[in-house]
Amino acid sequence: MNTRRFLERHPPFQRMEPGALDYLCGQAELAFFPRGAEIVGPGDGVAREFFIIEQGQVQSLQVGDVAVTGHAVLSLGVGECFPIGAVTAQRPSTNRYVAASDVSCLVLAAEGVLRLMEMSPEFNAFCTRYIATLLNQSRQQLQLLFSQRASDQQTLNSPLVQVGSRNPLAVPRDTPLRQALETMSQARVGSVAVVDGQGRPQGILTQADLLDRVVLAGADLGQPVDRVMTPDPCCLHEHGCAYDAMLLMASRGIRHVLVVDEEGKLSGVVSERDLFALQRIGLTQIRQAIEHAPDVAGLQQAARDIRQLAFNMLAQGVGAEQLTQFISTLNDALTRRILEQNLVHHDLYGIEWCWLAFGSEGRDEQTFSTDQDNGIIFVCDDFSDREMLKMRLLDFARAVNEDLDRCGFPLCKGNIMASNPQWCLTLEEWQELFGEWIRRPQPEALLNASIFFDFRALYGQTHLADRLRRTLLNHTAENPIFLRAMAVNALAVAPPLGKIRDFVTDLEPEHPGAIDLKKYGARLFVDGARIHALAAGVYHTNTLQRLRQAATRLSLNAEEIDAIIEAFNFIQLLRLRQQQFDGVAGEQGHNLVYPERLNELDRRILKEAFRHARKLQQKLRLDYQAG
Repeated sequence: MNTRRFLERHPPFQRMEPGALDYLCGQAELAFFPRGAEIVGPGDGVAREFFIIEQGQVQSLQVGDVAVTGHAVLSLGVGECFPIGAVTAQRPSTNRYVAASDVSCLVLAAEGVLRLMEMSPEFNAFCTRYIATLLNQSRQQLQLLFSQRASDQQTLNSPLVQVGSRNPLAVPRDTPLRQALETMSQARVGSVAVVDGQGRPQGILTQADLLDRVVLAGADLGQPVDRVMTPDPCCLHEHGCAYDAMLLMASRGIRHVLVVDEEGKLSGVVSERDLFALQRIGLTQIRQAIEHAPDVAGLQQAARDIRQLAFNMLAQGVGAEQLTQFISTLNDALTRRILEQNLVHHDLYGIEWCWLAFGSEGRDEQTFSTDQDNGIIFVCDDFSDREMLKMRLLDFARAVNEDLDRCGFPLCKGNIMASNPQWCLTLEEWQELFGEWIRRPQPEALLNASIFFDFRALYGQTHLADRLRRTLLNHTAENPIFLRAMAVNALAVAPPLGKIRDFVTDLEPEHPGAIDLKKYGARLFVDGARIHALAAGVYHTNTLQRLRQAATRLSLNAEEIDAIIEAFNFIQLLRLRQQQFDGVAGEQGHNLVYPERLNELDRRILKEAFRHARKLQQKLRLDYQAG
């Protein structure tokens, strides 16, 4: 095989400077290793050679205390390199690398590696920040992919089937005018289509028609709506595009275009506002729309705008950490507005209370697909008033949960919501509940802790949440047995890395070949960060902030922490990508990824990300003698 042509197909060599690549091709030698041969290991002393797999598979076997865990074997494939850290740090390899099949490798002496790092900034970055460098390349690929899709969605080339309302308001032509107007008012829309018995448009009545034809004309509200409608409405077929609608509106001086299917039946309506929404959505506009939304209908549009803007940011290469925090921040603003709207109809004056967010929202890590996890904490000094007060709060919470559901945040299947009496508690009740879970870490208590200990105040008297946080950290500091139980529970789920194959993809029987990136990816980092943060007394609930602040306790240097953070970010990025693709297709976004469908670079980074999840788990295992 031509060495240069081979290297140009694999990162980081495909991006290396021509002179550096010439040097590598000239210095590297080809070596063969039969199946079962040890290529390099700790017993060889300081690593003297750098290997690039050209053919076959190599197993990386960890040695030492962690080898008894059963998770100490990793498969490396064509294009991967080893032992990167040992060669660059001029130390012995910490792993044994054994040929799992007949293997051929390009071999470069350690002196050549150091020289290559001097010659090539690209190779230097690869060696010093391995996963970060790969992730940057992957992000650029994602950006190219998403930018095209974002461009298609943001411009007036969007097909009409994707624009405007898919459930247009329509009435028969003999509907009394009063009933048609009441229908428009209840639906809070600016137009109603008038259709015949087969659902084909016959006319349209808009708010602009009402002044001249109804109000000033003193029209009889009992007459059929077809007496005052605009007949022969402007219609376009679904296969048209938004530009066609814009042109029709401009040429006819109208604000609504009806959309029909192949049989001529009404299937949608596009308004002038819908066309404005196709243009670039800005953060300022969304925040203003949320803050001034008079009702849930206005917030529903804002929720859709949040998703579109987040998609645009993904297309522009914004990282997963910033993007999930951005989504969470705007969702927080939307939730607060829903709370404010409902406070108008529920008298909670004089009550000391606070709305809490749990789970991913509590960690500032919401993705595109998320349900509700929330609760209420309140103060009531008079025991005789407690139940009455709680009923008022539950009634309020029920309305809030229903409005959140209308805005695209599904009701929690596990009923972890403030409208559930279990999660609308006084400060003392929350403190006692947390204490009970910590004193008696049974399986259900550990499951609850993994959700409720990631809490954050969203609205109300936030000092109540601060007091609960202090109680939680005091309890966990005094109960190392609880932290060990959490560690054992966290270690029950291992990274889906195969001993022979790259990945284990049979963990989801209903989805063969897939990996659930939430259950077997993000969760591993979240669980590890939570335990170390509780042990170190860290106030933050965000996973990455917890890792950064607990770094000293973890005994990991800045470079190692950065690599773990980059690994978590890549998994989050893949989740966002998958959820967005599903959302565009009109399906419920999920967290499944099929490794066989990933490009070679993403497969390689995913494997590296799972390695770092395993490293974080090994810290738990060693610290708590768990597993």
